[in-house]
Parts: sequence; structure tokens; C-alpha cells
Amino acid sequence: MKSNVQDFTIGKPGKVILAFFLPMLMTNMLQQVYNFVDTLIVGKGLGDDAVAAVGNMGSLFFLIVGFSLGLSNGFGIIIAQSFGAKDYGSLRKNLASTIVLTAIITIFLTELSIIFLPLALEIIRTDSIIMNDCLKYGYFVFGGLVTTILYNIASCILRSLGDSKTPFLSIVISSVINVFLDWFCIFILHTGVEGAAIATVVSQLISAVICIWKLRTIDFIRLHKTDYILDGRRYALLLKNGLPMAFMNSITAIGCMVVQAFVNGYGVAFTGAYAVCSRYINLFMNPAWTAGTAMSAYTGQNYGAKKYTRIRKGLHVCLLISFVTYILFGSVMVFAGRFLANLILNEQDYISLALVYFPIAGSFLIMVDFLFVYRSAVQAMGRPFIPMLSGFAEMILRIATIVLFIDRIGFRATAFAEAAAWTGALLINLITYYIIFSRLKKKAG
Repeated sequence: MKSNVQDFTIGKPGKVILAFFLPMLMTNMLQQVYNFVDTLIVGKGLGDDAVAAVGNMGSLFFLIVGFSLGLSNGFGIIIAQSFGAKDYGSLRKNLASTIVLTAIITIFLTELSIIFLPLALEIIRTDSIIMNDCLKYGYFVFGGLVTTILYNIASCILRSLGDSKTPFLSIVISSVINVFLDWFCIFILHTGVEGAAIATVVSQLISAVICIWKLRTIDFIRLHKTDYILDGRRYALLLKNGLPMAFMNSITAIGCMVVQAFVNGYGVAFTGAYAVCSRYINLFMNPAWTAGTAMSAYTGQNYGAKKYTRIRKGLHVCLLISFVTYILFGSVMVFAGRFLANLILNEQDYISLALVYFPIAGSFLIMVDFLFVYRSAVQAMGRPFIPMLSGFAEMILRIATIVLFIDRIGFRATAFAEAAAWTGALLINLITYYIIFSRLKKKAG
């Protein structure tokens, strides 16, 4: 079945990107919406301290899941390049090697995250008031890490083949189940924060099963025993592309953990407000992140097919998408901050802190929106180490800003830390993209 597979090497760039982007946007927005609803249900059902506990796990969760997602994206680029070159034999071998590597890495990450969870919570100075809830939530989520990784890798492979509709369908179904289970566990069973964790794990499992089922129906990637023959060079190629992207996400997460540690040192109100602000940032940057993911699949296929001019045209489309969404969501953060804060939070000290964050972060949102597009283009053109370098820059700028300014300007330093990190990383990837593209033009000419 090839009905949902999209060849990005033919057709008008704007048309094929938008056809791919829109289902994926709905997919990612649904993910963020059910994360948002999860926070909303936890806040209204269990209180602001429970929101702080769940939010406090965000940077730790991103450290582990972000690593696996980076690997998935890196593996997906190799698969996209094989697909673009119409080398289906190599594609199948890359897919088989991806499955083996994913299984090994999943076992390692699950054990690592469970064993070191208490220590990690202490390192980021988690308040004793929320420590127990953090542990309960963390053990359930990390114990079910396999479901998240399975979904990430299966959906990345589908998107590399141009299929953004199946991940959308899987998220529609899992989102409904997740929201229902959140409500049922917290309001009916009175489970506490672990109920939200259980709902997340179950919904991710369902979305993973749907994506894997779809992969099994695509004829030209149907695997045979010979595809699993050990090939050291193939494993090395996958890891060469996957590990830098994985480390980039983890490095970014470490920077966020340092910020979280400083925030936690100022009390639960800071922790809770920061958790809610982070939820909104993740929600509002999502369209641009989706444009970046589209850029990755589009660039990977066209790079494999050596159609470099199409890459530039695709970049312009994705940048336009990012700019439009910045105008929309940046304005909401700047002008409707109180509405956003009141929607989740209950206590005035939490709300007041959020109100100093939103206008600053909303103004600089354009930086991270463009960062997603340029970074994805650079990655998909076979330069994964540059985005990793930009991840280091993000970490350094984020940490330096929070260390230097949180004592002077308080909670608003968290917003300036994000702005500094986004701007620095964008400049590195933007400059690199134009250097690479100019070389490709000379090579093609």
C-alpha cells in the first residue's frame, strides 16, 4: 500500500509541503493539546502543587525522550535519503538496522532513567513538597518509555516516506483515550499524579501500534531475514546521523535542567509558573517545529535525489509558515497573557510570575520558529554535527543568562534565557545553511 507515501522530489514544493505539513501539524498540535489538557486536569483536579510536580519532570523527561527522538529523526533522514534515491534495497536494510538499534537503546534508556530518577530530582533541587509526586509520576512514565520510543521511531519512518496522515490518525485516537483516562483516573479513581502518567503510557502505546501496523502494510519496506544481516558500516552511518541529533536534544535538556534547578530554588510558586509557561511555549512553537520536521523529510529526499534547487524553494515555504504562526501565537503570548495564566493556574502568586514571562518569550518566539527550519535543513543535508554544536550554544547561553540575571530581575530571567538560547542557535544554523547551499550549487553547476 503506497497511498499515503509522498515523493517530495516531484511536484510543486509549496503544494507537496503543505499537503504533508497540515496533517502533521494537526498531529503535533493534538499532542500538545492533550499535554495541555493533562496539565489542566491535573491542576483543577489535584491543585497547583501537582502541576508543579508534573512540570518539574519536564526537563528530565525531555533529557531521555529527546535523546531517543533525536536518534529517530537522524535515522529517519537516512531512510528519507534512500527513498529519495529510489534505492529500496538500501532502504530496507537501513530500516532493519534501525529496528535493532532502537531495541538496544530502549532497554538502556529505560534502565538508566529509572535507576537515576531520585538522584536527578535532587540535582535539580526539587522541593520536598512535590518530591513524592515527582517520583510517582516519573517511575510510571519512564517505566513505559518503550511506548514513547516505539511511537517516535515508527512515526519518524512514516514521515520520512512522506506519510503524515497515519501519525495524525494515531494521535487523534490516542488523544481521546488519553483525555478520558486522565479524567477517569484523577476524578473517578482518585489516583493522583500517577493516573496522568498511566494515561500517557497507554495512549502512547495505542498510537505506536497504529503506526507500526501501517508500516507493515507498505510493500517496498517489507523486511526479510537477509535485511537483518549485520552491517557495521550501515550501523555506523545511522549512528553518525542519529547520535549528534540525540546529543543535541539532551544538551538542550541539560540547559533546561539547570534553569529548572535555579527556578526550583525560589520555591514551588516559581516551579509551578515555569511549568505552565513551558507548556505554552511548547504548544505555540509547535507549528514551526512541524514546519521543521516537514523540512527535514523534504530536504532528505531531495538531497538523496541531488535536487538541490528544490531544497531552497522548500526552505522558503517552511519559513513563511513559521513567520505566519509567529505572528499569531507570539501576539497571543504578548497580549493575552493573563487569560493564558488563568486558564490553568489558581493562585495569584503563580499567575503574577507567568505574566512577566509571556510578553518576553512571545516577542522572541520568531527566533526558535526559524531555528527549527534552518536546523532541520542542515541536518537533512548530512551535517548533523552543526546542530549539535548549536545545542551546546543553546545550553551555554541559557545557563549563563539564568546564572547572571535571576537574582537581579527574578522570574523574567527565565524568559530571557530562552530568548538568548534561541537566537544563538539560530545564527549558527542559518549561517551554516547558506555555506552548505552555496557549495552544493557550485557542485551541481
